[in-house]
Parts: sequence; structure tokens; C-alpha cells
Amino acid sequence: MIQVRELSKFYGKKAVVEKVNVDIHRGKITSFIGPNGAGKSTLLSMVSRLLDADTGEVLVDNDDVRKMKSNDFSKRVSILKQSNFMNVRLTIRELVSFGRFPHSKGRLTAEDLRIVDQSMDYMDLMEMQNDYLDELSGGQRQRAFIAMVIAQDTDYILLDEPLNNLDMKHSVQIMKILRRLVDELGKTVVIVLHDINFASVYSDRIVALKEGRVVKDGPTNDIINSEALKEIYDMDIPIKQMKNCRICVYFDS
Repeated sequence: MIQVRELSKFYGKKAVVEKVNVDIHRGKITSFIGPNGAGKSTLLSMVSRLLDADTGEVLVDNDDVRKMKSNDFSKRVSILKQSNFMNVRLTIRELVSFGRFPHSKGRLTAEDLRIVDQSMDYMDLMEMQNDYLDELSGGQRQRAFIAMVIAQDTDYILLDEPLNNLDMKHSVQIMKILRRLVDELGKTVVIVLHDINFASVYSDRIVALKEGRVVKDGPTNDIINSEALKEIYDMDIPIKQMKNCRICVYFDS
């Protein structure tokens, strides 16, 4: 479990994240939702140590992340940032191999190579493993970066808006793969999402932020209801039941 306790981040006197307390349950997909500027990405960045918190602490399986060695942390928690710009020309295989660095220090063993192959296979990238990243579509490139994260083989996988700039087909494909990572490999996935219907259909739990604070936190069906969503988004959002899924009709007039 990842435990977030009284976590805050200030820019000047403005609190971007303020006194957040959240438990990330193992073996689940937890989605962070909320309006723009709610603090979702900032919170994820502090959990992943990309950003220092001003107050509070983050515990991974009861270990304080501030006291963990970088390499030890990288074997337990992986992060995929919103923007993944690289100014070196890499193939998919070379990129995915970087995921093994905490384990191999750049000297890939037969086991490392097996995991790299397995990760590419999981993301359906084997046939294009020697293609260069700058030759790929946005969806293919995003799959390659997720394969790198899978190759890192951590218990916890943190993803900051991985569906940005992806079309509907690739967004669904990636959410299904994340669901499989949890259900088949026992991973714990934390994901920042803008589309509440993706959160509704694929998440086990939802944490909703607004103005830097957690306003809702619980199982998905406890959050995906009109009353809770009005508190989060300040708008009336009807809910339609489709099979076993609750769909938010936020475009209804």
C-alpha cells in the first residue's frame, strides 16, 4: 500500500496540493480525477519523488520514500510522465531496455532480455521492435513508453495522463492493457485521467481532487453518481447504466 499523509505543495503562498491523505490499495487501479488545476499531476509527482513535498510524507509499504535509495525506489515504483521528450534517436527495443536499468545497470542479462521481450509482447510491439520512436504514431509511442515501465517490473505503476493526445481506439487499448496488468500480473496502477468515463469503466477506486484537496475517495461506484460528481465538477452530470458500467452523460443539454 502507498500511504499519503498530510501532503502539501506550495508555489509562493498558493497551495497547489493541501494536506492530502490518501491510501493507494495494492492490486487495484486507482484513478485521480478532478477539474484542471485540481492538483492531480502535482500529487502524483510527489508520490513518485519527481517533486519534493513541502509538508507531509509518502510511505510505500511502510517505508518513507524520502529515506529510500533511488535505485531501491526505482525497483518498487515506476512513473510515466505526461511529456516524454527524448533528444536521442532510439528504437522501441532500446527504449524498453531502459526499463531494466535499476536491475541491470546497463548490462542486460538473459533474464533482463526475457523481461524486455515479454514487455514488448504485452504491448503488441514485437513486430516493430526495431522501429525508431520518431517514426511511430502517438499511440505506438505511448505503448512503447508503457512497455518500458512494464519492463521496470515494479509493484506500483504511476501514469500521468497517459491518454493525452490519443484517439479513442488507442485510449481503449491502453486502458484494457492497464486492466490486464492489475488482473493478470497483480500490479498496482495509479493513473491521472481527465475522462471520467474511462475512470468509471476501468478503475477499482477513484480519488477526486478539487482546488488541491481530496473531496471524494472510495470505490468507483461510490464516486460515479450525480451528487458526488456535482460536488467535484460543479455541474449536473446524469448517469446512464450500460451493462455493468456507469456512463457519465456530461455533454447532455
